[in-house]
Amino acid sequence: MASTSTLPVDDLRHLVESGGTPRLIDVRTPGEFETAHIPGSYNVPLDLLREHRDELLAHLDEQVVLVCRSGQRAGQAEQALAAAGLPNLRVLDGGMTAWQAAGGPVRRGRARWDLERQVRLVAGSIVLVAVLLSVVAAPAKWIAGLVGAGLTVAALSGTCVMGMLLAKLPYNRGPRTDLDSVIRSLAADRP
Repeated sequence: MASTSTLPVDDLRHLVESGGTPRLIDVRTPGEFETAHIPGSYNVPLDLLREHRDELLAHLDEQVVLVCRSGQRAGQAEQALAAAGLPNLRVLDGGMTAWQAAGGPVRRGRARWDLERQVRLVAGSIVLVAVLLSVVAAPAKWIAGLVGAGLTVAALSGTCVMGMLLAKLPYNRGPRTDLDSVIRSLAADRP
């Protein structure tokens, strides 16, 4: 899912250093946001943003840069907000991964594995167990096939059911992020 408007990391760093920071909206899970985020960014998880994009529009009228781990979820958020009529949307090119690799400032909290790493662990474990079980019960090999098919669909569609399910686990939730607290934060920091 290609973004129509990306913002290179160096350009955002220049904006941050010059005091012209746009509104930074981080669409990762609260747990991912709590682990590491760009100082001054707001956590609006993708599912919350999609569900309440119309309520958020009134608070996002200036330049907005959407951030996630790699740019995938931010691209989905860009599409949702653009469809609701919000102009001036940009996606941080390469997301937090590129930001951190470039040495951009990061506020750190409790360390957690990111969702992609969790998906690799769970999917790999299921495949390994299914293959080992298939030695005793041959039909177990189909479990490994289903996981492979799910990962293929995830890669082709840009969505991952396993990732969405893992995001709902208490480990990934972090502090509660609800619409009212997001809107209060956005309104309080409005110039």
